[in-house]
Amino acid sequence: MSVVKINVLTVPAEMRAELEKRFASRAGMVESADGFEWFELLRPVEGTERYLVYTRWRSEEDFQKWQQGEAFRRGHAQAAQAAAASGNQGRGNQGPGNQGQGHGHGHGHGQGPAASGSELWSFEVAESTGPKA
Repeated sequence: MSVVKINVLTVPAEMRAELEKRFASRAGMVESADGFEWFELLRPVEGTERYLVYTRWRSEEDFQKWQQGEAFRRGHAQAAQAAAASGNQGRGNQGPGNQGQGHGHGHGHGQGPAASGSELWSFEVAESTGPKA
């Protein structure tokens, strides 16, 4: 059964372009992971500062393997180092529901945090439809 992971990032208006640029610059990093099925970065339209980072995986085990892998560590370690250097340790990892998943660090990817908070939501896919081939 497929699983969906949604990382909810609180991003102040002045950091939106930066966050999107950082995600664009790392395009392809998750796509090569075994069990990866889908990725979308969802931009808020109105009434919220929260971006949704949507990933779909073949199984919870595939997600866990990717999260514990080298590509995940590389991308998130850069953000953590930048946050620590700027005095914002852990700032991007606050928020209920993060559950110690290692997400967040503001998704700084080497330039300090772009997000001021992060939480991880987990779902199993109960039903799905999509485009016909």
